[in-house]
Amino acid sequence: MFIDSHCHINFPDLAGRLPEIFDLMTANQVSHALCISVELEKFPEIRALAEAHPNVYASVGVHPDHEDCTEPTVEELVALADHPRVVAIGETGLDYFRLTGDLEWQRERFRTHIRAARACRKPLVIHTRSAADDTLRIMREERAGEAGGVMHCFTESLAVAEAAIELGFYISFSGIVTFKNAASLREVASAIPLERMLIETDSPYLAPAPHRGQTNQPGFVKHVAEEIARVRGLTAEAVGEATTENFFRLFAAARPN
Repeated sequence: MFIDSHCHINFPDLAGRLPEIFDLMTANQVSHALCISVELEKFPEIRALAEAHPNVYASVGVHPDHEDCTEPTVEELVALADHPRVVAIGETGLDYFRLTGDLEWQRERFRTHIRAARACRKPLVIHTRSAADDTLRIMREERAGEAGGVMHCFTESLAVAEAAIELGFYISFSGIVTFKNAASLREVASAIPLERMLIETDSPYLAPAPHRGQTNQPGFVKHVAEEIARVRGLTAEAVGEATTENFFRLFAAARPN
């Protein structure tokens, strides 16, 4: 079995196709999916999906790209995370690629999420783009390792991956690892410990080969596992087994009874 550790099936591109999406998950042996929050206004949709579908989990958080939205407080995040189907805080982090100028608000929001994760003892889902140094610095300053979590849709260097792993974090690979121009990322995927790895789609974005150009969905996550297996000299089943166990180890609240 495979698990999609990061998707957005509540987004318009996917929300109207849920029966089809769940059928493809079953056909491709994708047992579970974690639907990720990007703004508090839409969080009730995500929580409702997780309540309605036993193989879907939820997170709560505000994406670093969302500048004009409700700013969360530690107390609010902790309260919303107090639900058996909510297994993580995020996605949160820093993005200096899409936004420029004074981004201190982004760094403060990241700190808020880390403090909430430590308070409620649920792991973080961290987004970082063109901001690795500040991301790692704030993780250290705010003791993010006490909560643990995952560096989602990882595209940074091996050194950044190793620094995150040293802080107790997992590294999650998306369909980007299948792209022709992603040789350096494949090197990271071949080098880090398998016991610190997750796989994801980040759907509806970043469809892996052989589905480039299509709307991504959780059922495609097996292609991420297949590519990682290829570069590591393993079977896709071995990657699926390891990343599934890693998912339930990290997101302990999601582990089936």
